[in-house]
Amino acid sequence: GGGGSASDLDGNLKKFLQVSLWIAECVYVVWLFFLPYAPGDPIWAISPETVNSLLGLSLNFFFILPLSNSAAGIHLLEAPILHPVSEGLFNLVIGWTFLFAPLLYSDRRRDRYQGSIDVLWCLQMLLTNTFLIPYMAIRLNDAAKGAPPCSKLGSLVTKGASVVGVIGGLACLSSVLWAVYGRGSGYGGLGDRLVFLQDYVGSERLAYAFVWDILLYSVFQPWLIGDNIERGKNGGVLNVVRFFPVVGLVLYCLLLDAEEK
Repeated sequence: GGGGSASDLDGNLKKFLQVSLWIAECVYVVWLFFLPYAPGDPIWAISPETVNSLLGLSLNFFFILPLSNSAAGIHLLEAPILHPVSEGLFNLVIGWTFLFAPLLYSDRRRDRYQGSIDVLWCLQMLLTNTFLIPYMAIRLNDAAKGAPPCSKLGSLVTKGASVVGVIGGLACLSSVLWAVYGRGSGYGGLGDRLVFLQDYVGSERLAYAFVWDILLYSVFQPWLIGDNIERGKNGGVLNVVRFFPVVGLVLYCLLLDAEEK
């Protein structure tokens, strides 16, 4: 007779995936943070202009400050004036990261990760896949004895998953609309903005890294959702929609909240 058992095949696949993920983590960190070959500045040679841009993007988080200035007339702090495409790309990735919270807290394999999911998610909000890739590898470990209890933040996030889904979904939708229409005609039409996006990704390390993040999130989102689909009346729909970036995660959040209730 020949061939290994199904469990052997599963074990070999799991090892292959874990090794691949740890290699991906090394490549991600070394290539994006330290080597000078990718577009823009490595972290050890970061320019003041890049630092100022990052600070400005952070201040314009979820467009709260720009909208409070323009729509609400509140000027306690003035929003930095940045290109709307750069603001849209930044907030799209941050909004998508925000949506991962209910998925991480409800992951059936989260007990393999012995660290704090609270800390993991906060670090993911800051450095995205720098911390999500290791989690994806660690969750493939064998089951640990005694899962850590869910934190207060975890309980709040899972019980209010629909709120997270709506906020994150609106943030991502607003990011796309802002990139296309934000700050009026002073930044040109769609064609001009697409040209800027191409130049931006090709010259700024942060923008280039965001493209990596979008690609990796497009893989990790359906993977995690697929491992956590409830085989109920909505399982079939979610099993298809999970492959749609952002949209599948918003739907997961809405259905998770319904399950909690």
